[in-house]
Amino acid sequence: MKASEKLIQKNNEGKFICVGLDTDLAKIPKHLHSSENPVLEFNKKIIEATYRHAAAYKINFAFYEKLGAQGFDILHATRKLIPDDILTIADAKRGDIGNTSKYYADAVFDIFGFDSITVHPYMGEDSVKPFLLYEDKLIFILALTSNPGAEDFEKLKLSDGSYLFQKIINKANNWNEKNNCGIVFGATKSSELKENISSFGNLFVLLPGVGAQGGSLEDVVAIFKENNSRKFLINVSRGIIYKDNTENFDSMAQEEIVLMNQKVLKLLS
Repeated sequence: MKASEKLIQKNNEGKFICVGLDTDLAKIPKHLHSSENPVLEFNKKIIEATYRHAAAYKINFAFYEKLGAQGFDILHATRKLIPDDILTIADAKRGDIGNTSKYYADAVFDIFGFDSITVHPYMGEDSVKPFLLYEDKLIFILALTSNPGAEDFEKLKLSDGSYLFQKIINKANNWNEKNNCGIVFGATKSSELKENISSFGNLFVLLPGVGAQGGSLEDVVAIFKENNSRKFLINVSRGIIYKDNTENFDSMAQEEIVLMNQKVLKLLS
């Protein structure tokens, strides 16, 4: 299946929550620390508890790169634990000159086997194109992110009165010839989401920032409903994987993602 087909299928099944596996050894339940591989064991338990309800899994490379060679082994093993019909997102935020981007794309797609990746567009089309050449994958372009620093550059006002992030959305639409392009739009920016959603076209939308960062699930879902669109993923990391810190952490994670999907479906009905 193409990456976009996986996402559409899960959306059609009423699944809109992406589980962020931003696994931090310091935050996982203490009883797992005696395991041979605590981070991998934690990820395994979370995936086993949530895969029937997840629309996607997003793995932030930073949490694994910090562990060095072992971290890459854990990342690779975690990706293999995820069922093939569920979208996997490499949250690596890559973007470099064309030749370097090609190697980044080869690594994420051919070596690690991910379905999609987050990419920043700061260096322009030639830095993004090597990823888009993988027509069966899905490339999420950073447009307006959920962090406070988004104000520094993404919301710069240009001479024509538009904002830089709006130019990025327009470019992403232009790059979406193979229907394998999406954008990252922070759930913390609900007013901007409402003002700009009509410009998204056929782009898939990844929405980080719900929960710990202050984004409102209710607000973003209401906006998509108003615009008759279901091409979105709501990423939740800490709110699911760290919902509980006892031996019941996995069952509590399952309970949380079920409740979130139910809430989204109720809001869309």
